[in-house]
Order: sequence, then structure tokens, then C-alpha cells
Amino acid sequence: MNKGPICLISGLVFSLLVVASSYGQKAFIRVIDQKSHEPVAFAHVCLEGLSSGTPKYSLTSIDGKAPNEVKEITKIAISYVGYSTYIDTIHPGQSLEVQLKPTILNMDEVVVTAQYTPERADKSIYRVEVINARQIEQKGAINMADLLQDQPNMQVSQDGVLGTSLRIQGLSGQNVKFLQDGVPLIGRMNGNFDLNQLNLNNVDHVELIEGPMSVIYGSNALAGVVNIITSENKSAALSTNVNAYYESVGQYNFDASVSSNVKNHGFSLDGGRTFFGGWNPPGINSRVLTYKPRRQYFFDGYYLFSNKNLKLKIAGDYFNELLLDRGALQPPYNISAFDNYFTTIRYSLHTEGSVKFASNRFLNFLVSYSFYDRIKQVYYKDLTTLEKSPVDASWAQDTTGITSWIARITYAKSDPLKKFNYQTGYDMDLEAGDGKRIAGIHQQIGDYAGFLSIKWDPVKPLSLQPGVRFIYNTKYKAPVIYALSAKWLIMEHFNLRISYARGFRAPDIKELYMNFVDVNHNVQGNPDLKAERSNNFSTNLNWGCEQRKLAWNVDLSGFYNHINDVILLAPTGNGLEYQYINLSQYITTGGQLNGSLNFYPAFKIQAGITYTGVTGSLYPDAKPDPLQWTGEVTVSATYQFVKPEISISLFYKYTGKSPQVVINENGFVWGTVNPFNSMDVTGTKGFWGNRIRLSAGVKNIFNVTTVPAVGLGGGHGSSGGDGMNISWGRTLFFRLSFSFNKYK
Repeated sequence: MNKGPICLISGLVFSLLVVASSYGQKAFIRVIDQKSHEPVAFAHVCLEGLSSGTPKYSLTSIDGKAPNEVKEITKIAISYVGYSTYIDTIHPGQSLEVQLKPTILNMDEVVVTAQYTPERADKSIYRVEVINARQIEQKGAINMADLLQDQPNMQVSQDGVLGTSLRIQGLSGQNVKFLQDGVPLIGRMNGNFDLNQLNLNNVDHVELIEGPMSVIYGSNALAGVVNIITSENKSAALSTNVNAYYESVGQYNFDASVSSNVKNHGFSLDGGRTFFGGWNPPGINSRVLTYKPRRQYFFDGYYLFSNKNLKLKIAGDYFNELLLDRGALQPPYNISAFDNYFTTIRYSLHTEGSVKFASNRFLNFLVSYSFYDRIKQVYYKDLTTLEKSPVDASWAQDTTGITSWIARITYAKSDPLKKFNYQTGYDMDLEAGDGKRIAGIHQQIGDYAGFLSIKWDPVKPLSLQPGVRFIYNTKYKAPVIYALSAKWLIMEHFNLRISYARGFRAPDIKELYMNFVDVNHNVQGNPDLKAERSNNFSTNLNWGCEQRKLAWNVDLSGFYNHINDVILLAPTGNGLEYQYINLSQYITTGGQLNGSLNFYPAFKIQAGITYTGVTGSLYPDAKPDPLQWTGEVTVSATYQFVKPEISISLFYKYTGKSPQVVINENGFVWGTVNPFNSMDVTGTKGFWGNRIRLSAGVKNIFNVTTVPAVGLGGGHGSSGGDGMNISWGRTLFFRLSFSFNKYK
């Protein structure tokens, strides 16, 4: 029998089946890591038709795949945390393998603080440090105090009633501008912002700039800017997130959020509760606690509309804290006490928008109303019946309210292909205070300013950015503020930044007119205060290199700050009351050396050394004392076990002997805080495709509580003359997160 025709027919049928099956197969997009060639699970895939313009969103599967179901030539964008965004086009029926490039050096972090438009951190003319969501999780941080305590060149200090404050480059917290999505935060006590009140439940990342930013942000920006950027749902049709946190010291937190996107509209709501039961050092059996019990509620939400050329966002937030300051037992029977209840209420409503015009021109605007209330109520408590009743006396009850109106509008030309770009804008900041503790019951301060900044790139590797700010303050005659920044790209990933800036800070209402008195504090305002003026020089050299699986980075910085009429607290003649005064000169200078080494993807280590000197003089004709120096060493390391996908992180900081300015009856003297070490260890693990994440660890492993101090005195603070409060000791913590995202 002739088998030729049969073989021919069989081959033809087989070929037709193969072709038919190939036409029946689905086309897929496969996403892998460029360096390890492992699949990237749960990467965001955005498909937008070139003709229809309709976007569709999806996530890659556990094996890094997503179906290609497009019906026309389509623009594709793939993104994931820690990778550069991939952008290309894809055709119907096309299968595509995409290799995402890991950003080992984090040079592709996009920042907005002090920029004309959002820009990569390494392209910015300023040195901007970014702490992203992954680092926040690795630190187990629940508020800004946790997040910043081990940062180089930053010192976090504690006060039982006033909370946690921050120093940057040797300058105290009243010189640090705190922003949330660009909106200045109000509610400082004793000149500082309580970092315990800044929760991180919905924070995407934090941007830090050290050094004066008065040209861009005005008052309170002599030492630097901390901008908290909240999360926005940019792609999911529905997103939910639930977090629970427990710490063995008696801290219990819970928060939840839900957000949605419908075409060009976005919505979000989130809220939570934190509780801390208070703490005393071991061996101290007293109802008067070193760290006061506190309870917090917080809520926020937004509506967002965006398209190709317009973004409009309306957002609001609410914060409520109750802090209990229990009093000592009252003699002779020790069965009663007077307890102070401090309630803090803060809320804000703001509208922001951006419009993109032709030729890379941008209009941005922001309008914000903020309200802050601090209510004191003293109760008499019968400890036999546990009943409490409000004390009916004028000294036992008061309310202080602060309101703030902020308006800001900027117009910028930002074209990376042009040598000249600019930004010009107008700022309005109107603050009012009301209450019995405010001298005259009501006070108001207005600050109005116009500013101009020009960016000039005379040659490709060199950028120059001069800026000027004109200020009208209703209480103080303000000078013209100016700055000049320069950035030179010596070679790829090798940048030199140099800047000079003048600064100006007018005293706020609390420093001028508010009297704050409780069992631990007696702080009096001073209406005769002068405004602060400063000069700053800073330089930064950054050099990085990235190879296939190895990257390193070295960062060397130096700074010099000279402030005239810096505002500090000093005791009055009786030594019991404290009042704000002007120190004629205050100088800080120093430098830091930081380095990082990354063996991708398993191991990353960062280390830094900081050396800061401070000095000053009380009177204009007095010669400043010799510089008082302190050193810091920071080390952080993370090891990622690929299987079973567990990461272990360590954070260590050594703080050397720290000088503290003390003004007493003898004039200008120095107190010191002894050196101490701090270290945290945390671990994180994801389950069910990272929808569930568990973090656990040990904080303050060395069990540092109070550090010996010399010459500080008690008086207005919670640290006595023989010690300064650092922390509440070694604790264990656990955090459980659940997230669910649904895409169109």
C-alpha cells in the first residue's frame, strides 16, 4: 500500500491543527526581574488604547503573567515598588516579556518637595532624602517619632506632656517646617511639633530636605523641611487595607482604609484609633507617670479628579487626642488627686490642583483651612469611689484655639530640553489665636510673600538656581530672602551640590502671647521677641555605582548655620517660670558621611557618621564659646530570604555626648547629655500573595530609658537635672496588615 498520500494528508492535518491551536492560545505579558530573571508578582499593568484612550488595569499573577486582551495598538505601562517603570506599545495578540529594572540605588524615586514639577531625586538641585513605604514597614514605625529617631543628623527628644520633638543639624523643632502633601501643619507646643501625633497609617513616603528652604516655604524652614506624602489609589477599582498593631508596653492601634477609582474620579476614606496606657520606669510605684496615657482618633479622606492636563483634589482630615496627666496623691489621707486632661483637636480641609498648559507650563494652587484646639480640664478624683468631678475654678479649665488660612499659587515653566526654566508664586499665611492663655484673648499674625526662582543650565552637566522671596509680615519687618543653589554632574551618578541661603522666621503666636502652665511646665510668652535671621552654607558630594547585582553609594555633606536672635526658653528670676528670649548668636556646623552597599536582592547595608558642633552668645558684643561637638554613628541592614520570602532588618544608632543650651541666673552655660546606644530588630513576612503581611520585632534592645545629664535642670521639662528621658524601655511589637485590590 502506498503510504505517501496518507503521510502527506496527516502532515497537512497536523499543521492545520497547530496553526488553529496557536490562534486559540491567549497572548500574555510576562514580567520578570532584569537581574535575577525571577517573575515579578503583582506588578501593576496599565493598558491604554492609542485611539480610544480608555485605560484598563490589571495585576500580574504569582508567576508574573497578565493576559493581553487589547483590541488595538495600545500603550502599556508596568510599575512596581523598587523598579523603574516600563513604558512601550503592544499589539493585539502579541505576547511580550518585560524585564523590569530594579532601582537598587533608589535614584528613580520621584520627589515633589521644593520642585517645579515632580522630578527624580537624583535630578533635583536639592539633596532630597526619601523614606518609602517599604522602609517604613521594615522599621515597624507607627508615627514620625519612630521613623526619624535613627536618622543621621536628627535627634528625637521626649517630653511626657508636650510629646516628642525633633532637632536637625543642631537646630530645634521650631525651625523645621512640617508639611503634609505640601500643607503646613499647625499645633506646635513649646515651639516643637509632637511627632507622636503624626501617624503613618496612610503615608506613601516621606521627603526630607536639610538646610534653609525659606525662599520656597517661608517661616519655620531654617533647619529643613519634612513633607509627609499620603497614599493615593491610582489604579485599583477598589482597594481596602486593615492594620492592627500591638506593643508590649501597652500600645494598641487599629486602622482601616477603603478607596476606589471610577474612570477619572477617585475616592478614599480611612481612619483609626491608637491607645497607650502610660509607663513608669521599673521600681517607681506612683500614679504620676513619666509617659502619660494617651488615646487618639484620626480620620481623613479625599476626592480626586484627574485627566491628562488637570488634577483636582479635595481632602480633609480630623485628629483627636486625649492625654491624661495623673496628679500625685493629696495629703493627709492620700485618697484623692487632681488629674489634668488635655484634649487636642486638629482638623483641616484643603483643595489643591494642577493644570498643564502647552510648552511645559504648569499652574499649581493650594488653599487650606486648619483648626487646632487644646483644651485643659482639671478633675478631682476620689480614689475610694473612683468618681471624678470637674474643678470649678478659672485656673482649672481653659481652651486655646489656633486657626490658619493658607493659600499658595505657583506658575512654572519646566522643560528639561530648555536651558532656562522658572517658577514664580504667591504665599499667604494667616494665623489667629484665641483663649484665656493668649494675652489679650485674641491675637493674629499675617504673612504674605511673593517669590521667584530661576533654573539655568548653561552647559549640560551644570545647573544654577537663584531664588528670591519678598515678605510682608504684619508684626515684623522682614528682609528680602534669597538663595543660590548649584548642581554639577561631574560624571554619571557623581553629583556635587553647593548652596547658600538666607533665612527668616517670625515668632509665632504661642511664642509671643501664650502662657502654658501645668504640673510640669510654666512657660510664658514674650511679646518683645525679635525675629530670627540666618545664613546657611551647605555642600554635598554624592557618588554611586550600579552593576548587575551590586550597587554602592557614598554621600558626603557639610553645613554651616549662623542664626541671629534665635529664640530659646530661659528661666525667669525666680527660677520656676520659663520665658522665651532671644539668643544673640547661635551657630551650628558639621558634616556627615553616609554609605550604602547593596547585594541584590538579598542584602543591603547602610552606615553613616555625623559630627555636629554648636555654639552661641547671649549678647551681641559677647564672643561665642568654643564649639561644643557631638558625634553619631548609624547602621541599618536588611537581609531578604528569597525563600520563604522573609526579610530581617536591624537599625542601630550611637549618639555621643550632646551639648544643650542652658540659660540661667549665671547667663549662658552648657549642659550635656551622656552618650547612649539604641537598636531595633524587625522581621516581615508576606502571605497569600502579599495580601497579608506580618511584621514583628524588638525595639530598644539595649533597654535605654533615662540617660544621665549634667546641668540641664528640671523646671519646664520632664527631664530632671540628673537625666533626660529617651524611651520607655525594651518592647516587643507585632503588626498585621491585610490588603485587597480589585482591578477593572
